[in-house]
Amino acid sequence: MKRLLRSLRKSFRYMFNVPTVRLGGIAIDTTAGHIPENVRELIFREIYEDTERDLIGKILRPGMRTLEIGTGIGFVSLVAARICGEGNVFCYEANPELEQTIRRNFALNGMKPNLTMRAVTVDGTPITFFKSDNIISSSLYDRKRDDKPIMVESEALSDVLAKHDPAALIMDVEGAEIQLLAVDLKNVADIIVELHPHIVGEDAIAALVSNLKSRGYVMVSNNRKTSHFARVA
Repeated sequence: MKRLLRSLRKSFRYMFNVPTVRLGGIAIDTTAGHIPENVRELIFREIYEDTERDLIGKILRPGMRTLEIGTGIGFVSLVAARICGEGNVFCYEANPELEQTIRRNFALNGMKPNLTMRAVTVDGTPITFFKSDNIISSSLYDRKRDDKPIMVESEALSDVLAKHDPAALIMDVEGAEIQLLAVDLKNVADIIVELHPHIVGEDAIAALVSNLKSRGYVMVSNNRKTSHFARVA
């Protein structure tokens, strides 16, 4: 029955080109042309960032300082801000073309998480960003496709952590998690990360998990590509 209702709502949304959809209490701009069609479809099907939504609801708490790297359209940062408070959420996005979309979604919800339109890297130097027409596949990682390379400014993850002192880290960076999660994570106790073995390879993911374990983090759960690591030591 639940699946049937979702299907009916999806059909309704396409039929009437609805400009806004609410997921998990968050309003998202779904005006045709404002977001890529594949993202719009996921929202209409009510499965957009569903694993992240589930983990955020279980892990984050009011007042918890949270850093998100790879903000996309701003949805996950809004889910976090709804729990933690907008002043406790710090989000970074490398793709300059997404700023208008992010701020539009922030305005729809009357919240302004702290947004920085920069990449986050290991060393903080300008970096080539590979921009895909499918925004959820854009990355600092060269996937050897027809993505458009652009130069973007970045901040070093160590500096970002020192500045914001987050207890939770949310990351979806299409392969760059391998380098970023090797950095000293300071006071981060919980990591919600989308892993990309199809981009970096299974061996790189296994090495990352092993490295995090050696530093006191264990994988608490894994749902499709999204994992939760918690520090136990």
